[in-house]
Amino acid sequence: MGCFPLECAIFLFEYLPFFLYKWDNDAKEVRMNIYVGNLSYDMTEEDLRKEFEAFGKVDSVNIIKDKFTDRSRGFAFVEMAVSEEGKAAVAAINGKDVKGRALNVSEARPRAEGGRRPGGGGGGERQGGGSGGGGRRDRGDRW
Repeated sequence: MGCFPLECAIFLFEYLPFFLYKWDNDAKEVRMNIYVGNLSYDMTEEDLRKEFEAFGKVDSVNIIKDKFTDRSRGFAFVEMAVSEEGKAAVAAINGKDVKGRALNVSEARPRAEGGRRPGGGGGGERQGGGSGGGGRRDRGDRW
């Protein structure tokens, strides 16, 4: 026996948000994003993938590169499908010597809002040396 349309609508309206919330949060718990620092500059994404695949399924490997020189900046992010496998990989690989460098491995921190760290970027007023134009000059009655 089924439910009447009104009863079904009320049930879905009341309980569906809970199930969607729980499903979404469970999905977030499964993945793990891992920071890998102190990389050798000749380390490739495939080399790094092989190090982590010994502990489970690797979803992605992203070695961060300088946008002007296309050279590695010495750190990367590895995303693993199961957080328990990720935790095992972090424990085993942290401090391991790979290509002459002891890797610094930890769970990646979430990015700050806006994607950039606060306080960076330089800018501001320029001060000091150089010619500044010599101050205000009388331009006469131009206006």
